[in-house]
Amino acid sequence: MPAPAAFGTPLDATRLHQLRGGDSQVNNDILVDGSVNDNTADRIVSGSNTINGGSFANASGINTVIQNTGTNVLIQNAMIVNVQFADPGP
Repeated sequence: MPAPAAFGTPLDATRLHQLRGGDSQVNNDILVDGSVNDNTADRIVSGSNTINGGSFANASGINTVIQNTGTNVLIQNAMIVNVQFADPGP
């Protein structure tokens, strides 16, 4: 099957291998170390969170949602995405 024109001419496997970066082993660390200390909250009214059916209607890629209705809350979020392109085989 030919490649779609939008992607251009594909590289042959030898040239692609020459341009390859990285290593066969990938180590990733997410370092999140937050804290919430000595906070006070007085007469707080929390709301609500809603995600409607069309919230991601035109989204693409990797989507994430973080919601919070609390007070004095520390939200830490991290994401590691490893993408490996490999020969799919026969």
